Amino acid sequence: MTAPQAADVVVVGGGLIGTAIAWQLRLTGRSVVVVTGERSAAASGVAAGMLAPVTETTFTEGALLALNQASISQYAGFVAQLEEASGLPAGLRRTPTLSVAGNSDDAAQLAALAAYLDRLGLDCERLTSRECRSYEPLLSPTIRSGLLVAGDWSCDNRLLWAALVEASRRAGVLEVPGFVHQVESEHGRVSGVVLADGTRWMTAAVVLANGAWAAQVGGTPPIPVRPVKGQILRLDPVRMPPPSLTIRAFTAGQEVYLVPRDSGREVVVGATVEQLGFDRRVTAGGVYELLRDARQVLPVTAEYVLSETSVGYRPGTPDNAPILGPCELDGLLLATGHYRNGVLLTPVTATAITHLVERGTLPEVASGFTLDRFASDRLAPDGSAQDGSAQDRLAPEQLAPSGSPDPPPAQASATRGTT
Repeated sequence: MTAPQAADVVVVGGGLIGTAIAWQLRLTGRSVVVVTGERSAAASGVAAGMLAPVTETTFTEGALLALNQASISQYAGFVAQLEEASGLPAGLRRTPTLSVAGNSDDAAQLAALAAYLDRLGLDCERLTSRECRSYEPLLSPTIRSGLLVAGDWSCDNRLLWAALVEASRRAGVLEVPGFVHQVESEHGRVSGVVLADGTRWMTAAVVLANGAWAAQVGGTPPIPVRPVKGQILRLDPVRMPPPSLTIRAFTAGQEVYLVPRDSGREVVVGATVEQLGFDRRVTAGGVYELLRDARQVLPVTAEYVLSETSVGYRPGTPDNAPILGPCELDGLLLATGHYRNGVLLTPVTATAITHLVERGTLPEVASGFTLDRFASDRLAPDGSAQDGSAQDRLAPEQLAPSGSPDPPPAQASATRGTT
């Protein structure tokens, strides 16, 4: 048996969040190991990359809005540092987001969102149908109204991820392929990890940042994270014009988004929201609905080439907010459950976990997102949060490992959302 190796910090998960944390921790002088898992399965490579704290906000997620705003305020500096460290572009695109409504009911929903944003003092500009098309001439003439949000941007998540991997390697982070099977502890404190192949790493600090798979690592407290499947498409405009802005749309009661890349060769369209656990299937219905809704908003998409279909797993939590910071096992730090905001929350999560390791406390903006908010004495009798946040009850099949039998179609959600 190979003798155990040692590191100051072991990060579990090599996606955007885990890699960013490892890079930032390495800059403090610590020895850092990332156990990468299966990077090809991570949500980091599938996401659309919207940085949308304003247009993403909902009526029940006030605390999350503050965290999202804190993260986007860090984004430009974070990307500048990353591009200098990696020598690679990180894909930040500082163009506005345009939310539009397709029919009268959709317009009423968008107006309700605008009124909510006004009450919060968040910057948005209400637009008529004609004004929407002046910003984006490719929009359908049936579009009723819109909201322009200058501070909601986008980022090419694949470029961002590649830059983070390169920056962490240059900084001296050690990548270890494989999966963590067990977190080891002695007397209530972390002592190391055991990989699936039996390899052991001794450490006093483990950061669990493996997204939708966080609940599957042994030796940890119960972590209420489940996979929420999302199907997402990538279209190539070829010789047709792409949209110039990120477009979010309410269309016939559904939500769809179209996120262009600076290359002009890719428009990301998404995404379904399905409570199907680790179901890898791209379905005809999912692809059809996304293409149908995209065409209703931007008719020219019918001429685009369907270049990629993929499935990702958002790490969902009972209140749709991340789980950050310490837990009852001393030395185990959590950075998971980012649900639909993983790309957006990458800078603030890396900053918060580094601050925790360095100073022993979370920054104030992240302090309300610890695991103990789900303690039984803080939940209502039905398992929902006492503060009224949106809750999703966990089902056993939603925590099944990748490759498990397909769940029955009746479990699918008909809702739509972001990735």
